[in-house]
Amino acid sequence: MLSSLYVAASLPEDVTPQIIDEETDLIDFDIDADLVGISFMTYNAPRAYEIADTFRSKGKKVIVGGYHPSLLPHEAAHHADAVCIGEAESTVPAMIEDFRRGGLKKFYKGELFPLDRLPIPDRSLLQKDSYAPVDAVQATRGCPYSCSFCSIASFFDRRFRARPVDDVIDEIRTLQKYLLFMDDNITADRNYAEELFRRMAPLRKRWFSQASIKIAYDTPLLKAAAESGCKGLFIGLESISQDNLREWNKRINAAKDYEWAIRRLHDNGISVIAGIVFGYDWDTRDVFNETLEFLYRINADALQATILTPFPGTPLYDEMKTQGRITDRDWAHYNFRHVVFDPLHMSPDQLRAGHDRVLTDFYSRRSIARRLVRGCSYLSPEVVLKATLPLNLSYRARLRTDGTIPF
Repeated sequence: MLSSLYVAASLPEDVTPQIIDEETDLIDFDIDADLVGISFMTYNAPRAYEIADTFRSKGKKVIVGGYHPSLLPHEAAHHADAVCIGEAESTVPAMIEDFRRGGLKKFYKGELFPLDRLPIPDRSLLQKDSYAPVDAVQATRGCPYSCSFCSIASFFDRRFRARPVDDVIDEIRTLQKYLLFMDDNITADRNYAEELFRRMAPLRKRWFSQASIKIAYDTPLLKAAAESGCKGLFIGLESISQDNLREWNKRINAAKDYEWAIRRLHDNGISVIAGIVFGYDWDTRDVFNETLEFLYRINADALQATILTPFPGTPLYDEMKTQGRITDRDWAHYNFRHVVFDPLHMSPDQLRAGHDRVLTDFYSRRSIARRLVRGCSYLSPEVVLKATLPLNLSYRARLRTDGTIPF
């Protein structure tokens, strides 16, 4: 919810914001609000449009923003009075001014917001007991790489930016012990990251974030991360096929080095949440067993396995659309759990079944227990009990709720 907090912090001082997260709250469509803002991604676009249409039917003005409206603004405009394209911090003041004088424009597209002016969010706007007991913070935005399946590069105009280290340190001094850096790739600028980590070390925080696998090759940076309190990283391994990685333009990953790289992270007390994507053109039906064996061999501490999803606005979507391989344009199915394109070496049903089977096996009680025991050899008991165990149980619970795993 950090993005909503930044939007709220960018409002004029005389505006009173209220944040409603439908994952934790019920929406009151009769709420006494002057203006409604809705932020959403592709998979929840149908629900967002339903919410927007309902509020508009009751006479409310609605502004939409986020990834999906930014990449398909003309579609989103059918359900809103205004569409915010890209980052909202730079356009929110103009939108409020135009709304007050009754002259909302249909589209607002601002420049990328200067991160040295990023406002400090008011975290009291969230019901903290509805979320994990960590404080979300952000040091950087964007990613310098251009993987063909990733919408981050499109949203941020393929630019990477960083906040002043002093600003980040000042903010996290006020936060609790456990932090989640909501960065797309916190180590993209290695010199910036090393300075940030060295400045964080005396604060004795415990933190988690996303990074590229390149951190494993950089001994000073890896050591600085560990000494600063890094206890877990989401690493986009994406595939154990180098052919897939090459075609996705994921050139920073070398599949042959994965085991060595994960071992280096583990040796420094850092847990690894592995990101794996199934379904691209070099995947056959053997990929599921091979990937499971690989994940168990490296003892991945958690897994985010997804079905390849060609999001609008990405090179992958354009490629598959040109090839006539997009088979489903129901945005609700663009949730990483449905097959919305025609795979090359298996049927859509085989891809979905293989994906589900990997997650079912990985998050079985037996596998979780084995993972925790092995994790105790390189992670502190604090991390195993307060991070690895809850993360595995929350993944398992969500997968049971959405029907991916049967038990």
